[in-house]
Amino acid sequence: MKTFQTIKYELKNMTAVITINRPQVYNALNVQGKLDIISAIKEANKDSSVRSIVLAAEGKAFCSGQDLNDRSVNATLGPVDIGHTLDTEWNPLIDAIKSSDKLIIAAIQGVCAGAGLSVALACDLKVAAPGIRFISGFSQIGLAPDAGMSFMLVRQMGYTKALEFALLGKPLLSEQMLEYNFINSIAENPVDEAVKLAEQINNLAPLSVKMVKKNFQYANEKGLGEVLNREKYVQRFLGFSEDYKEGVTAFLGKRKPQFNGK
Repeated sequence: MKTFQTIKYELKNMTAVITINRPQVYNALNVQGKLDIISAIKEANKDSSVRSIVLAAEGKAFCSGQDLNDRSVNATLGPVDIGHTLDTEWNPLIDAIKSSDKLIIAAIQGVCAGAGLSVALACDLKVAAPGIRFISGFSQIGLAPDAGMSFMLVRQMGYTKALEFALLGKPLLSEQMLEYNFINSIAENPVDEAVKLAEQINNLAPLSVKMVKKNFQYANEKGLGEVLNREKYVQRFLGFSEDYKEGVTAFLGKRKPQFNGK
């Protein structure tokens, strides 16, 4: 079995449990973190003994999105091409989740923010602990939602509510996410509940599970490629802005940003 730097990978009967293991940075993902998750999903898909995948995390957060200390997106070090980061890191991660032949169940035990929310939303089924905060957060650092979030929010919430959520930064709690049908259930121990759900999936015909997933994706997500492409170009534009540099500088300096619209 492969070893990974930023995640844990274990087998529980016919379920591969992938656990993001960067609690010291609230499971924000650097380049290696994204590559490890992609590799683990591929490993699980190659393993004929695996029928389903659970994506979980250690610590207080499920995933807080991009690690802003990563040189590839640190605007304090100079102009940043976030479009390239999306092309080579985030979009391949979302695609790995979406294209997985085996269902991926998110076990959300802590806050979900930024592109970490995109990762959670991309999973096929989701179980969250009570009162967990789900946050967009992009506009607060001068960016726009990416990694497929625009696509998923608008289809689930409608344009008006999605726009409010994305712009104003007010979190949605697990209970509200359940009302919007973003998640399947709420459980005190989401990992245990996700594994139980996976066991039910594991008892189904694998080819049937695979084809039901593909058919439902086709019915629901036709046009995702165009959305991902637009997000990439918008994010590239914003990544070169003064406001993004100010947003990241303020975030790292723990102060309120002063945006100037440039």
